[in-house]
Amino acid sequence: MKLLIIFVLLNVVNVIIQTIKSIITIKGGKGISAIVNALAYGFYTVVIIYMVCDLSTTTKALIVGLVNLIGVYLVKWFEEKLQKDKLWKIELTVPKIAKNELSAELEKFGISHNYIDNIGKYTLFNCYAPTQKDSQFVKDLAKRYKAKFFAIETKNL
Repeated sequence: MKLLIIFVLLNVVNVIIQTIKSIITIKGGKGISAIVNALAYGFYTVVIIYMVCDLSTTTKALIVGLVNLIGVYLVKWFEEKLQKDKLWKIELTVPKIAKNELSAELEKFGISHNYIDNIGKYTLFNCYAPTQKDSQFVKDLAKRYKAKFFAIETKNL
């Protein structure tokens, strides 16, 4: 029983470390990525040693699979909770006849925007959404007005 608990705990820690390693390798700088990779692979060596323990292969596979399912989900959930809102610029192209109604809805919700009216039979709206809630509102409006749209995330320079 003690071996089972140790095996489960080692795999929980390993999944958390490996998931964080993947995130930091993609989003982080060279130094922190190198350090986290070194720690992750160093710890993984211990996990490999425990892979040859006296538990059945089926038990090991079920534990590793379940721990990965839950562990990766939790780390990604936590990452999303820590993520700061970013300003998004969302461009919408709508028929001119929808201009006033769409503009009024954006103003009512407090979405900063401007528009260019002289694009043939269309109006081009530039909307600025500082929160995820604002982005979702603009996206929902785009779908309701059957607008062509795309979004650009602001980047730190």
